Amino acid sequence: MENKYQYRLIARVVLEATTPLALHSGQKEINTDATVAKDVNGMPFIPGTSIAGVIRHALKNQDEKTFFGYQDKDGGQGSEIMFSEARMIGKDGKVLDGLQTIDFKDEFYTHYKSLPVRQHVKINHKGSAEQQGKFDEEVVFKGTRFCFEIEVLSKTDNNEKFNEVLKTLYCSEFRLGSGSRKGFGKMKVVSCKSKSLNLEQTEDLQWYLNHTTNLAEHFDGDDVSNKEFSNATTYKLTLQPDDFFLFGAGFGDDDVDLVPVKENQVIWENDGGIEKPQMSKNMVLIPASSIKGALVHRVAFHYNKKRERWAEDNNEAVVGLFGSADKRGIVLFEDIIEDIGVDKIFNHVKIDRFTGGAIDGALFNEKATFGKGKSFSTTITLLDNTDFVDVFEEALKDICKGMLQLGGGTTKGYGFFKGKLEKNNEEIINEL
Repeated sequence: MENKYQYRLIARVVLEATTPLALHSGQKEINTDATVAKDVNGMPFIPGTSIAGVIRHALKNQDEKTFFGYQDKDGGQGSEIMFSEARMIGKDGKVLDGLQTIDFKDEFYTHYKSLPVRQHVKINHKGSAEQQGKFDEEVVFKGTRFCFEIEVLSKTDNNEKFNEVLKTLYCSEFRLGSGSRKGFGKMKVVSCKSKSLNLEQTEDLQWYLNHTTNLAEHFDGDDVSNKEFSNATTYKLTLQPDDFFLFGAGFGDDDVDLVPVKENQVIWENDGGIEKPQMSKNMVLIPASSIKGALVHRVAFHYNKKRERWAEDNNEAVVGLFGSADKRGIVLFEDIIEDIGVDKIFNHVKIDRFTGGAIDGALFNEKATFGKGKSFSTTITLLDNTDFVDVFEEALKDICKGMLQLGGGTTKGYGFFKGKLEKNNEEIINEL
């Protein structure tokens, strides 16, 4: 019988989360509405179906039906491509595949036992929270690395579809998990090695039979030389605070009633030729959802101004750019997590207008971040061409001009920024 698929093309890929990841398990716990998917060791992992789904969507014009398999009333075909689960790379730089005997009480791993929980609230056109619009979710730390394998059954040793799959991983719009429109899921390729095997050759057949599914084992493959690319319009927004800003955590500490939200991230350092992770703690977090929320309202303003009409609930520019309940948005954001600024305590009190004294129970305080002189940047990606580019860019320019504050406490003087905006590496405005 003729061997239909003579070749096996295998790639081992290591991805790093350049923004936090929301890898939902479909479960909830007492402290969060959506938990992260975890493996037998209690560490985050990425299901192979999640990777396959994103790749299949990206290759929808590449005859994905037969490549990924299908079934209908007239028959079907098995998939020519297989994905393993993506397992986390641990403290010693090795993949945590299978039941581990290491000490998960180590400080590095204890952070993953209690992952950050992001708070979200749906804001209506009046600027207040909608009923039942409050929810939260667990996320995986920025900088976490995962390893997985791809195997393709092929009739030739140079399969174009396999090459397209690997190329897709290098696209800057590639996202995994949920929340891609609010700053989660961006990945970058740290390493990608591939191997082509001809099963009619004894040496290759023996290698294939001896190949283990354990991702912690060494993989002898050739480096893939793809470079990162983009098919979309990319805006780089560089910001400098005028002085203080505050993105609140929603709770206080032993000193104040409200603290700025902080988050850890993983930094990789070379240790004797092996890259190992270190947990960088209490980094300043500027959530992408906060930038997005401000832009949504300012885009609505500019679009209504352009159309010379009063504010309306259903704004075409907002729906066209940021989506709605039945339409996905076309703008991708990224969180900003940087070691910038120092916190300062501000005391506040509500004054009785008649007596001029403090109202009972109205004394409170908060910590705001002082970031003057610091600079940080984020990337905003516009996936498709749209008629609303002009109002979108006007809203971004407002941030650069200091006309659109970000974060909380804006009525108290927080959140003024100056900035520079670049579009596909060409400068649009520079107020720095």
